[in-house]
Amino acid sequence: MSKGIFVTGTGTDVGKTYVTALLVKKLRESGYKAGYYKAAISGASRIEESDAGYVKKISKIPQEEETLVSYLYQEAVSPHLAARWEGRPVEMEQVKKDFAKVKQQYEYVTVEGSGGILCPIRWDEKEKVMLEDVIQMLGLNLILVADAGLGSINATVLTTEYLKQKNRKVKGIILNHFTGTEMEEDNRKMIEELSGIPVIATVKPGQEDLETDGKTLASLYE
Repeated sequence: MSKGIFVTGTGTDVGKTYVTALLVKKLRESGYKAGYYKAAISGASRIEESDAGYVKKISKIPQEEETLVSYLYQEAVSPHLAARWEGRPVEMEQVKKDFAKVKQQYEYVTVEGSGGILCPIRWDEKEKVMLEDVIQMLGLNLILVADAGLGSINATVLTTEYLKQKNRKVKGIILNHFTGTEMEEDNRKMIEELSGIPVIATVKPGQEDLETDGKTLASLYE
């Protein structure tokens, strides 16, 4: 039976796509049949140029491009605004259907979110959808990606507390842009103590491989 996990970030530009690519890459190199999915991407005119295209390239998944993402928008703004400008709102049933297709092909599916957890996906007179609604519908637990630097404690713990309120489980935290400074080491310690969630990996700038074994990563998927 196929398993999945949702990757979200504490905000935009924390390296969520970069880390997602390393996750899928590690699983594949460890012998797992791993795939990828993202409901909506903005800021690209072609899949090849998008977050999904980057993950496909880095992880070397043989997945067909059209199965990687349901909605691709050109404008680099929040999906709800890009959808409004382009007249193509996200339909939740389409997302559910497309995710199910990927699950039929791959045993471990990594689903990447858009922006931070409070990212609006659709906001019009017909329907109002936040990223958390997509997570809820797909029934997935999460991995949270955060920047390792100054401000990380606040952003990370606030995000985990919000997800707890929404009854979503964060299985682990990954700190990106980690250089091993005393402050960053303290950030890791404080985040674990305040959130009660383990930091399962740190990623250095330019790192090409997650320093976590595939079996440990696979155990996070449900």
